[in-house]
Amino acid sequence: MVGNQKNGFFAAIYECVKAVPKGKVASYGTIAAMAGNPRAARIVGWALHVNPEPDAIPCYRIVTKGGRVSSAFAFGGENVQRAMLLADGVEFDENGNVKQEYFFRP
Repeated sequence: MVGNQKNGFFAAIYECVKAVPKGKVASYGTIAAMAGNPRAARIVGWALHVNPEPDAIPCYRIVTKGGRVSSAFAFGGENVQRAMLLADGVEFDENGNVKQEYFFRP
């Protein structure tokens, strides 16, 4: 994806991330599918890494399909992402993964 294609897909990704409600998470793959390309989970990660509006686009609500937080979380590391999710009311299992009942399923 280049140029306007990338920018258009990134915009779609950001809108999908905004749709994840407080107290829920979504996987990179779920966001990719919602944005129209279910095989673009890695692109979702790239888009979130360059999030132009961190206060408006809650990228911290996006985790792996297994519920792991990102070790490369752009806003301070995985502990910050975990703390933000806990503040949202999201709970983790004994392995440190988000419990499945907190996954947003559009």
